[in-house]
Amino acid sequence: MMQYNSRQKQKGFTLIELVVVIAILAILAAFALPRFAQLSEQAHQASIKGTAGALSAGVALAKAQWVANGQTGAVSAVDGFGDGDVAVNEDGWATSTDGTTTAPNQARCVQIWRGLMQSNAPTIDQRSAANANAEYWAAVSNTTACEYEYQLDGQNSTITYDTADGSIVTVIN
Repeated sequence: MMQYNSRQKQKGFTLIELVVVIAILAILAAFALPRFAQLSEQAHQASIKGTAGALSAGVALAKAQWVANGQTGAVSAVDGFGDGDVAVNEDGWATSTDGTTTAPNQARCVQIWRGLMQSNAPTIDQRSAANANAEYWAAVSNTTACEYEYQLDGQNSTITYDTADGSIVTVIN
């Protein structure tokens, strides 16, 4: 018959201790997982807002350079802005990088994006090309506006730039 020696050290966890630890971890996970899911969604939203802000700044800077140059009409390239190839309409709003100063099409919407944004801007392609690797797809939403649809979250969020008045409208779904 074995007797318990009080000097003997315990060599492991009891079943009850293990169950309690697992229960605590399960409770923590139940509260933490939804929060992490929301963080991903919030990160996508912040990315869209930041990109819209960068595009808006580019639009404003191109217009400011056009005004600083003393221009009063459409020009095929604003001197002193970007690569010197951004065309603007008669009101000074960016319309392309190929010299076209009229209403945009899908290709010119891509040109506007690339001409106004800095070199580390999110990738873009025409919606008709449906490039799965592009972060945004460009399309024309009406006769004067370019619509940039965010692709990474599948929520159809958009940034719209209107070449008629320079406005930027962000819709986050």
